[in-house]
Amino acid sequence: MKVLNKDELKIAESVLLKHFPKSLKVYGLLYAMNRNKPSTLEVIVDTWPDFKVIICRPDPKNKRALEFRKKVAYYSTDEQVLRRILIEENAIDWSTYFLIGGFDVSHSSMLKEVSAYREVNSRDFTSVHLLYLPDPSHLLSPPIDSELESRISSLNLSHVELVNKTWKFGGNAQGYRNIQNLISNFPSCCITDGQGQPVSWILVYDYCALGMLYTLPEHRGKGYAKVLVSAMAKRLHAEGYPVYCFIEEENTVSYRLFKSLGFSEDPSYKAAWFEFNFCGS
Repeated sequence: MKVLNKDELKIAESVLLKHFPKSLKVYGLLYAMNRNKPSTLEVIVDTWPDFKVIICRPDPKNKRALEFRKKVAYYSTDEQVLRRILIEENAIDWSTYFLIGGFDVSHSSMLKEVSAYREVNSRDFTSVHLLYLPDPSHLLSPPIDSELESRISSLNLSHVELVNKTWKFGGNAQGYRNIQNLISNFPSCCITDGQGQPVSWILVYDYCALGMLYTLPEHRGKGYAKVLVSAMAKRLHAEGYPVYCFIEEENTVSYRLFKSLGFSEDPSYKAAWFEFNFCGS
């Protein structure tokens, strides 16, 4: 295994670009790191420069890593090489709770086998669709009148608590720190009310995926979500970001929304999140 340095991270980013959409999550993490976004991760590969496995994992030398949920992401073109690294080498710290997010769902059985070998419990956290917009010309933007356009803005740090308490995976101090980091360092978009307070919003995760799309219940049914996704997709394309999102399989409303705006899906590919070393039965 090899830990990549700054120059090698840029090369790896260009390699991952050729493997969309399956490589999008790891590509997004490297994209952010290569543009000096704050990160608590380090990146390892099986071999260099021709790697078959690339893993983003918490950097043991980064003290801030303890402030966030422990997350791992990887992309692999060879499941056997991945299995060998997970079993025979210290690619992942198996001693504490962590999530592996956005991996190819076809690897589920292998990951369960490896965790059993490591004597670590594992379970499905969520299964998701990966939707992406490779070409901005495919975006089907909704019409926006001037009044609504004047209420489109960006989130700021005074909005962290509002987003945290409405986020499905938030509501705690760890979620607050995560959202604070995202609003401070990544694009966001919101629609405000007459008092300038957000009533609908969307953020970008540290792996550059669209997420946390939410509209306050009393403001739903007005098409705000379509406006926000469209506005963010245009902005991200203009700034060079990848444009994609993960939608949980049971979230048919969001799935239909993104599809209606022109987002694509590779029908042969599904992604998943697993958690390891969790407490409880």
